[in-house]
Amino acid sequence: MQNNNFQYVVEQFADLRILRYPVSGFEELTLPQKKLIYYLSQAAIEGRDILFDQNYKHNLTIRRTLEAIYENFNGNRSSDEFLSFEVFLKRVWFSNGIHHHYSTAKLEPGFSPEFFKQTIGNIDDKKLPLNNGETKKELVEKLIPILFDPTVDAKRVNQAEHEDLIATSANNYYEGVSRQEAEAFYASKKSPEEKKPLSHGLNSKLVKENGRLVEKVWKIGGLYSPAIQKIVGWLEKALTVVENKTQGEIISLLIDFYKTGDLGVFNDYNIAWLKDNESRIDFINGFIETYGDPLGIKASWESVVNFKNIEASRRTEIISAHARWFEDHSPTDPRFKKKEIRGVSAKVINVAMLGGDCYPHTPIGINLPNADWLRKEYGSKSVTIENITYAYDEAAKGTGFLEAFCYSQEEIERHNKYGFMAGNLHTDLHECLGHGSGQLLEGVTGDELKAYGAVIEETRADLFALYFIADNKLVELGLLPDEEAFKAEYDNYIRNGLLTQITRIQPGDNIEEAHMRNRQLIASWCFEKGKADNVIERKVKNGKTYFTINNYQALRELFAQLLAEIQRVKSEGDFETARQLVENYGVKIDRNLHAEVLERYKKLNLAPYSGFVNPVYRLEKDNDGNILDVIPDYSEGYAEQMMRYSKEHSWI
Repeated sequence: MQNNNFQYVVEQFADLRILRYPVSGFEELTLPQKKLIYYLSQAAIEGRDILFDQNYKHNLTIRRTLEAIYENFNGNRSSDEFLSFEVFLKRVWFSNGIHHHYSTAKLEPGFSPEFFKQTIGNIDDKKLPLNNGETKKELVEKLIPILFDPTVDAKRVNQAEHEDLIATSANNYYEGVSRQEAEAFYASKKSPEEKKPLSHGLNSKLVKENGRLVEKVWKIGGLYSPAIQKIVGWLEKALTVVENKTQGEIISLLIDFYKTGDLGVFNDYNIAWLKDNESRIDFINGFIETYGDPLGIKASWESVVNFKNIEASRRTEIISAHARWFEDHSPTDPRFKKKEIRGVSAKVINVAMLGGDCYPHTPIGINLPNADWLRKEYGSKSVTIENITYAYDEAAKGTGFLEAFCYSQEEIERHNKYGFMAGNLHTDLHECLGHGSGQLLEGVTGDELKAYGAVIEETRADLFALYFIADNKLVELGLLPDEEAFKAEYDNYIRNGLLTQITRIQPGDNIEEAHMRNRQLIASWCFEKGKADNVIERKVKNGKTYFTINNYQALRELFAQLLAEIQRVKSEGDFETARQLVENYGVKIDRNLHAEVLERYKKLNLAPYSGFVNPVYRLEKDNDGNILDVIPDYSEGYAEQMMRYSKEHSWI
């Protein structure tokens, strides 16, 4: 995909590693396509401040204060305090705020309040984010408890059972509103008779004013208007170089949605977007995923600009063409299977720009839209982001990770032979068919599972992929080379779900993030249910714990059993069973095992999380200012990029 001279690893700090991704195949695009990517990429950067503010109401003030210190510090930049400060700022950039991007727990500064106070005291007032006559002293007094008191706004997203998830979450989606009030407010807006249900609350902040609940909509003329105006400006430029009429309609509808905030227009936009299977260039831009809201209602802002990897897309086209076969052969109850397969569209893409909640940390696959009725009536569009998975794979080589956590050399060799291929195929199946499979029973809206909905949905899609990746049909279709290849993905999934993913969790903490809960739920449920037959075995060698699979076909049967139950839970809207499955299998961690794994991982000097810097697109122009070419430049560093974005793309 890329020559060996490409530098994938940029830097590493705290629990993070910064990588680059190659925009492979960009040079093959036409000039209008390159210009389209450039305009969409600029739109992808302009919404950065929106996500910072959504994540926490003080994030922008904090970020700007920290950046002012970083830029204007005149002391010893090699001192322990400043170096700790620098790491903290880099973590804030990565997490789009002061709460960890994955655990959502508040980041610890690592430097003292005295250093913070003294340093700000030496900075010119004009270089600090002082608002409405605020003094420097008032700024410091406001920020010190926010930054240094661990009890103040401790979690961005709290998923703890039996708590008011809104009152105990620091995100900026609600103000003065309780969980009960929010749930009742949005429940009252739903009508079973709606033919095209609206995603009520998706693009607004819910606040209480004079005792009444009011939605503050994110649109031009509403909240986030300055940033949205910039996004729309670039989208309007993109309209001048669209590949076809349908693509123009999609962008025009998105512009209309940003101008009006009308969720009916958002539905129309999604329908138009689903119909476009001809364009080489594609993008996501808007309020999409709801993981940042513990109630799963409000959507964070994100953007991904991409183009189709034509060669790699052949495998997803094969999967899409056989969607009916997969649905028919699913081990789920026939009542929950789709009677008609509509619009299953899948492709492999190379990403060209990441923005908002997809930057710096990004998914490796996407399936949209999220609304169940849209999936049922119009289908879904799925992508696997191959230049991102390739960058991960290249950066992982030679780290010693497999040697540390695989029980046998056979397991390592199987991963090296099949791992990248099987991992991508799992993502294809998860995104293309897993999310799009099954159906809700009549009268079930998809919201019944509440805070557990996201975990159950990810569990469902993963189980679908795990069940079918071991089917001989995939070898028959030419998607896997032989009947041994799937075992690499089973090895990886169980190893990750029971062992290695907990390197991301601090000692004493539970698992909070939906995807991690999903993976542990599946792996721990199968481990428990397969104990009698020793399907998965816990082994200890030289004082180190490993999990090995003794019977791959028996494990596949366990995946089938759990998939059938998870699909039933979703289709029937069975909240209580969803709660029990997640809380019993997906949340708690074996503390002794956790301590052991953290110690083993520490010796590798690796970071459990990775994210990416974006390329910079350089424009070649003639004397009249006409664009002659667009060239990706990979030389920009992490801090350099973050500071540039803050200077050139900050509007709120």
